[in-house]
Amino acid sequence: MSVTDTRLHQIAARFSEIEARLASGTLEGKDFIAASRDYAELEPVAKAAAAVSTLRGEIAELEAMLDDPEMRSIVQEELSQLNAALPEAEHALALAMLPRDRADSRAAMLEIRAGTGGDEAALFAADLLRMYERYAAEQGWRVEVVSANSSDIGGFKEVVAEVNGNGVFAKLKFESGVHRVQRVPVTESGGRIHTSAATVAVLPEPDEVDVQIEDKDLKIDVYRASGAGGQHVNTTDSAVRITHLPTNTVVTCQDGRSQHKNKAQAMLVLRARLFEAQRDAAQGAEAEARKAMVGSGDRSERIRTYNFPQGRVTDHRINLTLHRLPEILEGTGLGEMIDALIAEDQAKRLAALGE
Repeated sequence: MSVTDTRLHQIAARFSEIEARLASGTLEGKDFIAASRDYAELEPVAKAAAAVSTLRGEIAELEAMLDDPEMRSIVQEELSQLNAALPEAEHALALAMLPRDRADSRAAMLEIRAGTGGDEAALFAADLLRMYERYAAEQGWRVEVVSANSSDIGGFKEVVAEVNGNGVFAKLKFESGVHRVQRVPVTESGGRIHTSAATVAVLPEPDEVDVQIEDKDLKIDVYRASGAGGQHVNTTDSAVRITHLPTNTVVTCQDGRSQHKNKAQAMLVLRARLFEAQRDAAQGAEAEARKAMVGSGDRSERIRTYNFPQGRVTDHRINLTLHRLPEILEGTGLGEMIDALIAEDQAKRLAALGE
């Protein structure tokens, strides 16, 4: 995907226009927010374009000097260096110009559910939550558990967490799918290796303007919570179940001490699920574009295996195996896996565009 000099000038002109609008001090409210968002999206493209434009200009100047016998050897050496640097700069520009998912910069809702494997699957779900919490801490993000349904031995049948920070969804979106674990369960006295699974779903957190929810479309039930969580759980009707009638989407929350807080958290999860349904419908209309992606985001797709006897983690979408299972589960090694997925996705999308 070669970018013409005309296109480079257009990018520079557009970026200068946005800069001037922001610097004018005349923008307010939604106009200022929209311009700021455009600036943030175009800035990396403009920087990459400027680097390419500079290199091409320097190469053109040096090529014009090749006719000078006294300068030729020096010029040829400099040209060799610049010509070697240009393809890398053009590749960086091509990456920057790839169509962006507008949700990439958003926070995300992380949903983890125990699958096949009973108690062992619930324990693995807890391991996954801890892995993401530690990876998030490494990224400078904040994680807050919104809802949790604990198992009797300390794991989670289901847990939902809100992850806040810059570029959360961009980093975590390829984590959606079935995560499989192969290990000897703590509940297994015979020492046999079992295979269990947990499902991960990563949903971009929408703004209120993205999803309009009317009160008449909601059925809200309150009831007495049950399970771990302290005396208040069993003595007050604080648990909330919200049903979105048009889509029959059901969200429950019982972790907060107040009905008001549980309702607010349940609405947060509901909004994220409805927004994801909208995105799925839109992406379904762009099926060809989605074929280039590393993963479809389908939570039924088996994406990764954590094998304890061999100390390895394998991502089946990109056939990547890392013998760093302890570090990955501690969150410190997860970044290598995530970065590889992002790089593979970029490569496939560039290939689809014909670079």
